[in-house]
Amino acid sequence: MRDLEALRQSVLATPDLPVATSVFWVHHGTRLAGGDVTYLNQYVLVRIGRAFGACAFEAGELDPAICADLSGRPLTDLLQGPAPIRLAALDAYLGQATPHREDPRAEAVTLPYGTPEERAVARDRAIAGLLPDPENRRVALIGVVNPLVAAIRERGGQCLPCDLNLRRTQWGDEVHTDMEDVLAKADAVVATGMTLGNGSFDHILERCRERDLPFVVYAQSGSAVARAFLGSGVTAVSAEPFPFSQFSAEPTTLYRYREEAEE
Repeated sequence: MRDLEALRQSVLATPDLPVATSVFWVHHGTRLAGGDVTYLNQYVLVRIGRAFGACAFEAGELDPAICADLSGRPLTDLLQGPAPIRLAALDAYLGQATPHREDPRAEAVTLPYGTPEERAVARDRAIAGLLPDPENRRVALIGVVNPLVAAIRERGGQCLPCDLNLRRTQWGDEVHTDMEDVLAKADAVVATGMTLGNGSFDHILERCRERDLPFVVYAQSGSAVARAFLGSGVTAVSAEPFPFSQFSAEPTTLYRYREEAEE
């Protein structure tokens, strides 16, 4: 797949697209023990059949009232709406077409029963485990969560953090706000699925293709969308469909994909 727009157009050209059963909005805050950052996340979610599609968005980017306007509307309408709605609708459609649990390429990883900190550490170690040979390599982390910084370092990588909202990591490391600063230096890239919704994914994808960099996407936003680029610039995906791990203490499943699994 070339880029996000090509993927959207391919779905729009599909006959008999379904109706979005429901569209809803979640605002969630978390502060992990030992940290001084409260992560504030807002998600819009679209349900189609057995699948939920998700996209995180920035404060003020969407009015929650849009959920009432779009619930029960044809998917075609949502695919032509605001960017976060488009991404969530696309994610739901692809997740319904091929559920992660039924994809033969997927490796199911069970996150354990535990506290938010225990589950975050387990999740982010699973993500870092998708990096090929990170020892002594510079890893651009676009979308910073502290346990993932720690997991990359545990595997011997030098983390180059980049985030629009965070200025320093838990350990005081400077966080870049311009992703070009880290993409130019990186030997590998790990990026959040939020890049799919904020317009930066295509640029990261192109830079990784140009430089032949390993590109890992960890996705709550757009988990099925990220999977569509596996082998087309994305080398691995940690897909975590809704309901996300932070909403439960019970065991939950994420799905890991590697480029080699397509062969």
